[in-house]
Amino acid sequence: MGLFDVFKKKEPKTEEQERMEYLWNLWRLEEVPEPYNTLMTYYKEIKKGGHTRFFINIAFCGEVQKAVERIGALLPSVLCENLNTAYSHYVVLINEENEETEEKIAECDKVFDENEQLILDMLQEYANSL
Repeated sequence: MGLFDVFKKKEPKTEEQERMEYLWNLWRLEEVPEPYNTLMTYYKEIKKGGHTRFFINIAFCGEVQKAVERIGALLPSVLCENLNTAYSHYVVLINEENEETEEKIAECDKVFDENEQLILDMLQEYANSL
């Protein structure tokens, strides 16, 4: 950012951007209904630290298997299969921590990254319906 960039006018937000911001604000206030609440949590947790982080944090406040089922029903097949694969590796990991299983979960994180736009599109569609 250059010295004079602060004087540039910002582009006005589109209606879609405003709706998405509204949806994320509702999520922060815990006012998004299921299964979208869990889907948004999934998205944020994966972006911050991957599937392992998501599963561990969900385990502290709820049942991981139910969360996986809840959002798996929404996800396109490539992401649903990826989520289920990551979950199966996570179950192995919590019983026996090993590098191979951690690498397999990291591969699932990469598949998520490659397909994250599918989730963003789903969230945008939901936001547009509000």
